[in-house]
Amino acid sequence: MSDYREPTYAEVNRDILRTLLETGSRYWIVFGITATIAIVCFYIPWIYQWHVGLGASGQSRSDVWGTYLSNFIFWIGLSHSGTLLSAVLHITRSGWRKAIYRSAEAMTLFSLMTAAFFVLIHLGRVWFVHWSVPVPNQMGLWPNFRSPLLFDVMAITTYLTASSIFIYMGSVPDYAAVRDASTGLRRRLYTIFSFGWRGTAREWHTLGWAYTFFAVFVIPLAVSVHSIVSWDFAMSLVPGLHHTIFAPYFVCGAIYSGTAGIVTVMYLLRRCLNLERYIREIHLDNLGKLLIALSLIWAYINILELFTGWYSGSSFQYEALTYKLFGYYAPLYWEMILFCAFIPQLIFWKKIRSSWNIMFVISILINIGMLTERFLIVSTSLPRKFLPNAFGFYFPSLVEISITIGSFALFATLFLIFIKWTPCVSIYEVKETLKPLRRVE
Repeated sequence: MSDYREPTYAEVNRDILRTLLETGSRYWIVFGITATIAIVCFYIPWIYQWHVGLGASGQSRSDVWGTYLSNFIFWIGLSHSGTLLSAVLHITRSGWRKAIYRSAEAMTLFSLMTAAFFVLIHLGRVWFVHWSVPVPNQMGLWPNFRSPLLFDVMAITTYLTASSIFIYMGSVPDYAAVRDASTGLRRRLYTIFSFGWRGTAREWHTLGWAYTFFAVFVIPLAVSVHSIVSWDFAMSLVPGLHHTIFAPYFVCGAIYSGTAGIVTVMYLLRRCLNLERYIREIHLDNLGKLLIALSLIWAYINILELFTGWYSGSSFQYEALTYKLFGYYAPLYWEMILFCAFIPQLIFWKKIRSSWNIMFVISILINIGMLTERFLIVSTSLPRKFLPNAFGFYFPSLVEISITIGSFALFATLFLIFIKWTPCVSIYEVKETLKPLRRVE
């Protein structure tokens, strides 16, 4: 159990504002490393692909999606738990949410941005992206609204807009706190960000009403977005993809990987920004219990997918299942099962669930398994359709591998910028959890 005493109101302001107003050399070193990796591994290979075309990737006639779509699904999934968990816990008035929700919502925002990049990368000729928007253009073209891929554009746009408003609206009182504690250009900027917030009763009432409205709005939106993503696959007739279970499968996997991502982010914030007094064992314990439940649901859906494929009696489904379980990519499949189904069961032990270091490792292993799951969906289905003479083989090229690595650096760079512009722990909501001060007569 934590031995940190409860902070006072003044200490909450001091500790959290320090993460914005004081920047040491260690921050700049880490920021420089992540930004360099993002440029070298993400942007330079992408620019190279502009010049030589999509042939730089490992995609072919048999597999026209590759890691670009699997990474898109991974980052969309990682984005779901932040805003969704924050909204659910806000509606249920869970007090332990208040210290972690801001960073969880930021994880949602930057995961969505990273996912949007993969749509542009997969597009190839990115300068024609405006053709996916239903506005008049010089070619007289209109989007095909029956295409599942257009669903992704609509889903990302809607969810990114709602998530941006959700996190910004909840940060306005904290922007006012930064404004009052800073000087010069920073003070002028935060005066604009805070919209002249004064903390009146009317302002607090309006904020509470609007925040609750968006929380209710975001929950069905988050579920629908990843269901729409699953339709990219499920609406095809390709063996291994044509499953009605895909919508709940994708939603469960999204919340699963997102919750593991929250554990990773909370560990790093706690360790690097000295926020042990605010990100405590209760957060780790509750997130651990949620991971246990999600791992069991995820394992059940995987068993159900195997059973329905076998029970269907279709030779095409048999072949798809056999290749997935015992074919070339079988080691990746069993690695996914180990990391996402078996290792998380260790969290049942209280000693493991209360250890930040062990939970950090488990959360990373879960997301490695979930990244593998998304890759297997693409690599074991499209290259092996109905006829053996149409079978192919897919393996990512160096460009795809480099862009995949660079996407994590891009996400980390965006998050490092965020923690220097927005309090990563909500100041005013943490104060709501403190015991009121006694009045001295």
